[in-house]
Amino acid sequence: MSQSTHDRAAELHNLAAHAHASAAVAHGKADRLTAHELSKKAHELSQDAHKLSEELAEETENPPKS
Repeated sequence: MSQSTHDRAAELHNLAAHAHASAAVAHGKADRLTAHELSKKAHELSQDAHKLSEELAEETENPPKS
């Protein structure tokens, strides 16, 4: 996979971390609805990042044959 794919995986991890932090702030302000929505988004981003990371690892272990 290209460096841009690795960059995208890193970006997804960073976005998930930001969403988790934002959810924590909203929760601390007793804004349960916003906190719930941000937590949901963080979970989705985390899953996307994990899936892409697994794909990168799989390709690294089994590179395509030329």
